[in-house]
Amino acid sequence: MSFTCLKKEKMEYVVVDIETTGLSRYRHKITEIAAVRYNGKKMVDEFQSLVNPEVRIPRFITRLTGIDDELVKDAPKIPEVMQGFMEWLGDSTIVAHNASFDYGFLRHNAELLGEELSNDRLCTRKLANRLLPDMGSKKLCCLCDHFEIVNEQAHRAMGDVKATAHIFHNFQDMLAEIGIECMEKLKSFEKAPRRRG
Repeated sequence: MSFTCLKKEKMEYVVVDIETTGLSRYRHKITEIAAVRYNGKKMVDEFQSLVNPEVRIPRFITRLTGIDDELVKDAPKIPEVMQGFMEWLGDSTIVAHNASFDYGFLRHNAELLGEELSNDRLCTRKLANRLLPDMGSKKLCCLCDHFEIVNEQAHRAMGDVKATAHIFHNFQDMLAEIGIECMEKLKSFEKAPRRRG
């Protein structure tokens, strides 16, 4: 999907978050996928599904996310969820916090289905590094505190999606003040060298 830099054009993108059984895309499994499609700052559609990982969920993950074996036992397995998600996603730009983590898991699981995930992506953590260089931690919870955003379901996919979206909307406002108001310029800004405080 290409974007032209027309000032009044609304950006279209999908904010994504996943929950997993661990940190390795190769050894661990997805337990939840959530995503919201936005036109500018307006929600236009959403996708959400628990996933049966077909392995036991570690206790520390359950303590963190609230997702346990009982909750996912009747959920669809990853091939079904990924197929539905990729059809829903289309060629939209993916926005996520720590995007390499979510994108890596999604791309790996797409490859297991013989599919290719090649969507453009934006990382709100990388944007935070550039827009808020003097801020200490750029964790999602710290950015929520900074912008006074209440995440009512932290460490659940849809709760983190909506928190990430609010953070991204704040970043859009900050970027508009320096003349960055379209997706192509925003992608270039994300890749620019970090400004040191």
